[in-house]
Amino acid sequence: MRRLILSLALCAALGGVQAAETFETAEADGVSVPYILTKVSDAPKYAVVLFPGGDGIVNPHLNPAGRPAYKKKTNFLARARKLLVDADTAAVFTDSSSDPKRFRVLAADLKNRFPGAKLFLISTSRGTESSMALAPEIDGLVAGIVHTSSVKDIVNFDTRKLKSRQLIIHHDTDECRRTPFWAAKKSSERFGTEFIAFTGGVTEGDVCQPFAYHGYNGIEKQVVDAIREWMARTR
Repeated sequence: MRRLILSLALCAALGGVQAAETFETAEADGVSVPYILTKVSDAPKYAVVLFPGGDGIVNPHLNPAGRPAYKKKTNFLARARKLLVDADTAAVFTDSSSDPKRFRVLAADLKNRFPGAKLFLISTSRGTESSMALAPEIDGLVAGIVHTSSVKDIVNFDTRKLKSRQLIIHHDTDECRRTPFWAAKKSSERFGTEFIAFTGGVTEGDVCQPFAYHGYNGIEKQVVDAIREWMARTR
């Protein structure tokens, strides 16, 4: 495993603490996975990989000034990093992908970087297509996977034989037709998957976009706190 560090830390205020945001690349076996790493500590308890929705393309890179740059900055998970990252938790923002080899290369890089950290995957909206596809392929490699604002296919996502814990999170007023609340709730009822429903917040603009109920606008802290508590209970 070769780890290439391409930039110095860029300090950004996240959640009231100074977090270093850097552009990194995991490389092995001909696979290269660029990502944005946001961390406070060099020895976090948790390393969390974030898969956004939409086309899933974050395109992490260095801009002409040598600073980390990327897309999807308004995505729910990109916004949630400000609340998620602290001394215990480091976050990785990268392209959503259902390629298990790509994820294993990234996971190996993170395990090498943070040997004592538990690894989690959190996805949202269309990013859950990737997290559901990966779940059986990376079972046991990650401590758990959180599927938020899941696409309709979640209704058939059978988690009963998976070793890694699975959590479904959904807003009960998500109006996006591609991510209906009923499908998430039904999945939990069918397969016994842990499920948390949220209510409230603010909805603005397109119902399938980040600042609608679909993106937990106004209740980001409640959602992040629930995820934190769930991760803390994961062995």
